[in-house]
Amino acid sequence: MLPDLARNLSLEGRIALVTGASGSLGGRFAQVLAGSGAAVVLAARRLDALQDLRDRLSAEGAVAHAVEMDVTSRDSVTAAVAQAEQMAAGPVDILINNSGIAQPGAALDQDDEDWARVFAVNVEGARRASVAVVRRLVQAGRPGAIVNVASILGLRQGAGVSAYATSKAALIQMTRQHALEWARHRIRVNALAPGYVETDLNRDFFAAEAGQAMIRRIPQRRLGQAGELDGPLLLLASGAGSFMTGSVIVADGGHLLSPL
Repeated sequence: MLPDLARNLSLEGRIALVTGASGSLGGRFAQVLAGSGAAVVLAARRLDALQDLRDRLSAEGAVAHAVEMDVTSRDSVTAAVAQAEQMAAGPVDILINNSGIAQPGAALDQDDEDWARVFAVNVEGARRASVAVVRRLVQAGRPGAIVNVASILGLRQGAGVSAYATSKAALIQMTRQHALEWARHRIRVNALAPGYVETDLNRDFFAAEAGQAMIRRIPQRRLGQAGELDGPLLLLASGAGSFMTGSVIVADGGHLLSPL
């Protein structure tokens, strides 16, 4: 590897906060960042759900902490970001907005509460965490990087996912808006838009006939693996992507290219 590229991919001296770290993708993102040298702060609504991952990262020699954070609560987010800064002895300068929920259902079948619940986490939660981190970075005069975990459903429609798809489209637009506003502060904001990635939660569904039919519509004819998001995530979080802001990286096996 070229020396400059290796140096740019390193996250030594950086502090990364990962929301939704108790999920399979959030846990993987935390491992990637820690493996590249960042001190990692894991965040989720339940602190006990982070214990195993924190212990595993620590056993591997990483600097890992855990904080309780409910992204739907301003007070919780503010307190968690302050606690993360105290634990890691410095301001968070990498934020991975990974918290997200899905509320399946067609538009006519969802009530106001369903819609609001999805937006409260997927959009408002990401905005809340971003603002809390960026305010502290601006005060400290420090650069930073934010990666919003979106979805290809923010770029194309799907059946029975009205609230989720609309929330991810809003997250992508918010990514671009924040990128524009915060570039002068040397804070980059980008989005990662995965396609269907195999996890413990969806494995049984994709093994069934309905899931197999969905896989056949992916040009590569397979699901993504969590490790296939490592490169895009690290690019956006590290100095290797220093000239990228407001970008949306799609990793979907060509799914967005499938014919109508």
